[in-house]
Amino acid sequence: MILALLFANSEGNILIERFHGVPVEEGLQWRSFLVKLGADNLKGVKNEELLVACHKSVYIVYTVLGDVSIFLVGKEQYDELALSEVMYVITSTVKDVCGKPPSERLFLDKYGRICLCLDEIIWKGHLENTEKERIKRLVRLKPPTEF
Repeated sequence: MILALLFANSEGNILIERFHGVPVEEGLQWRSFLVKLGADNLKGVKNEELLVACHKSVYIVYTVLGDVSIFLVGKEQYDELALSEVMYVITSTVKDVCGKPPSERLFLDKYGRICLCLDEIIWKGHLENTEKERIKRLVRLKPPTEF
């Protein structure tokens, strides 16, 4: 199961967080742990260069994309290899939505569309879609034709 997906800015403020099957108290601990992990290790890392960690029998894959840090936490079948595949889909989708590796402002401007894409990629802690074209089709926002 994919336990957590977090996006944070360079100061460690959380932009998006999604926890699946994690109690609230434990989610707070994971949040602070991941932000500290990123602060310690992500300085000087190139865009989309993946870093891997293991903690309490779970796997963590994290990277930087523009001004945003991305963290994925998984266990069981979502080991570091599976999480790296999920991370690739997430980073390529965010780049497609933003048009380039995002600054924090651009990321927040595209927040709604990014959240829709994340819901199509990960649903209830499991990988749902990996094809970029299918994700684009599924998140198309159409105005209501009739009220």
